[in-house]
Amino acid sequence: MKLHPVKVHPSKALLPREAQLAWKIAGVATDRVAVQKPVAEMIINRIIDNAAVAIAAINRSAPTTARAMAIGHAKKEGGASVFGLGASKTVSPEWAAWANGTAVRELDMHDTFLAADYSHPGDNIPPVLAVAQATGRSGKELIRGLATGYEIQVDLVKAICLHEHKVDHIAHLGPSAAAGIGTLLGLKQETIFQAVQQALHTTITFRQSRKGEISSWKAFAPAHAGKLAVEAVDRAMRGEGAPSPIYEGEDSVIAWVLSGRSNRADVYGPDYYQVPLPEKGEAKRAILDTYTKEHSAEYQSQALIDLAFRMRGQIADQEAIEKITIHTSHHTHYVIGTGANDPQKMDPKASRETLDHSIMYIFAVALQDGSWHHVDSYAPKRAGRADTVRLWHKVETREDPEWTRRYHSIDPAEKAFGARIEILFKDGTTLVDEMAVANAHPLGAKPFGRDDYIRKFRILTDGILAPKESARFLEVVQDLAKLEEGALHHLNIALPKGTLAEGKAGIF
Repeated sequence: MKLHPVKVHPSKALLPREAQLAWKIAGVATDRVAVQKPVAEMIINRIIDNAAVAIAAINRSAPTTARAMAIGHAKKEGGASVFGLGASKTVSPEWAAWANGTAVRELDMHDTFLAADYSHPGDNIPPVLAVAQATGRSGKELIRGLATGYEIQVDLVKAICLHEHKVDHIAHLGPSAAAGIGTLLGLKQETIFQAVQQALHTTITFRQSRKGEISSWKAFAPAHAGKLAVEAVDRAMRGEGAPSPIYEGEDSVIAWVLSGRSNRADVYGPDYYQVPLPEKGEAKRAILDTYTKEHSAEYQSQALIDLAFRMRGQIADQEAIEKITIHTSHHTHYVIGTGANDPQKMDPKASRETLDHSIMYIFAVALQDGSWHHVDSYAPKRAGRADTVRLWHKVETREDPEWTRRYHSIDPAEKAFGARIEILFKDGTTLVDEMAVANAHPLGAKPFGRDDYIRKFRILTDGILAPKESARFLEVVQDLAKLEEGALHHLNIALPKGTLAEGKAGIF
């Protein structure tokens, strides 16, 4: 990997494109280095993972609405498939990316990568797959495109923090999806360069989507970025340009939205970021740094759910608990903890989207139940239980500098997303335990492998898919590299006739 310094330049400097981050990203996308076998196998795992969480959420409100909108853009030829519908019914690829991306994100249960910022790299799969289906590509070409999408996403997340500037993390998804599509289609560096810049320019949104009363937009947001990435590539292929240099320019994203905004006195002085990118001929392995979720909740809660399961066996009477203190990282404290100062995170009537971003609620329910379910654990009746509310309101988080340091560590063996839990009982005794990473994490007690992804798929789709359709999909996806051109529609999953919810009427 090579680090690329990124700073702001005045317009009169005429920064050559070869020195621009977007051009370098496009260079990675056009490098036809072979995809290593562990990377290809992990891509298959994540396609299974995405399908599992999408089908589990298929009839919830946001996916139903997104699907209804997509159906309004049906195509007889050259279309892409939509989860739930038969493969013969296709829509324009940007709308398939929208519908499938929303279904994948709805339960917040697919893969994750956390570093300088955070992300769900699996959000790259819907837009890249949609374009692959619409253009008749092969399984091998899809694998190449997704290897690039994951690589660029992870590399940007390692270097550029968005959330400190209150920018939503989909700003890294637009460029990574555009780059992945560029690799998939074998586009020239110039074309991908323009598409990456267009995709970034159009996907700058703000963190209010994950703050306060969190709405269904949290599920739509990544799908929106994927849709815009498809459109950006389409425009670039037609010869249209983009705002440039989008990262380094005088009025660029860095200059006025990210770190340059708070450094106006010397905006052209410092190197704001050091972005790691593979050198020419270096394999794209970033997907191997990412990890999936076993539990349907914000990633920082994964280890704490597992820790709650472990601690509950040592508590004879949970009503005897006086207080629970979670000592954790800055991010966990301020985003899903009491440091967020969001009263909604303590409200039994809060939305599911809010509850899955409340570690206070999540830890209390996990401690009481000793299990976690993507539907039942968030049910209004479950959230409103009097004993749960009592316990929930005894939980508070505190930032611990050591957990913050480990959260940002670049050493995989030291990097942690957990916490130390202190439970104080009314008699003055305490119970203390800690966990650095979730059981399913690559360094956890039970790292996820292919069998675990398949088990997760079967659990989440049980009672929704016909057994024959489930078995068909699992057989096809595991032979992804052998799928010939035009055969990628076989990765779509159809629900039994009459079981797919219909959305409300809109414009489309």
